[in-house]
Amino acid sequence: MVQLVPQLLRQQLAELAANDERIDGRSRWQSRDVELEVDILYNAEGSAKVVMGDTIVYVGVKFDTATPYSDRPTSGSLMTGAELRPVAHRKYEPGPPSPASIELGRVVDRGIRESGCMDMESLCIVPGESVWRVMIDLHVLSDGGNIFDACATAAIAALRTATVPAKRFDVGEDFKLELKSTPVMCSFTRVGGRYVYDANEAEELGGDERVHITLGDEGHLHSLQKGLKGVLMPEEFAEILTQAGVRCAELRELIYSKEA
Repeated sequence: MVQLVPQLLRQQLAELAANDERIDGRSRWQSRDVELEVDILYNAEGSAKVVMGDTIVYVGVKFDTATPYSDRPTSGSLMTGAELRPVAHRKYEPGPPSPASIELGRVVDRGIRESGCMDMESLCIVPGESVWRVMIDLHVLSDGGNIFDACATAAIAALRTATVPAKRFDVGEDFKLELKSTPVMCSFTRVGGRYVYDANEAEELGGDERVHITLGDEGHLHSLQKGLKGVLMPEEFAEILTQAGVRCAELRELIYSKEA
């Protein structure tokens, strides 16, 4: 039965795709409603909550001091970790970080890191001795599909609200974390033989490979990650890259709207 249900679901998704339909009634590139809140965690220096359909995630940003890497003596550092616990979905188990949580943290981290959005030199305290370390904690409360985009959106929104707590560490005055740009991730999943945007839980269960694209303010490609087995054709990539430009711009405007 465990194998039978996904197979029947895949058949249903394929039939819907043949009629240009999706299981929840959305069009192929349509997102679920997205809600964003910022500054919601009192014990974090920056925080955000994102709700996408049945997916709910919280992200907190914390800072501490660390010794810089020898080849980057004046550069701060970035760490991103994810929590996937049974409270989020019955498919997750308690214990050490799972491959799924490690992948989530790395994909979100890569989009932010490769964009160069943070001025890492501004996080230097004493060259060669002490720098600020930025820690992004991703917490998934409910996995209703597409936790990658939810976490990535919450992460960049949390960073944009973050204040470095210099007073607490007795190294000067608090200051706003400086960001040069706002990288945003959009994810696509092959469902019923075609790619769709913002897959829900059923589409992920009955779907195939997925592609995560992070774009910068000017539409520059900062990161590209493919998950699961499958082949991505050039024409398919061109199609989803075009859609990513549109969807990333929408999410970026939502992030900016919370700073007014």
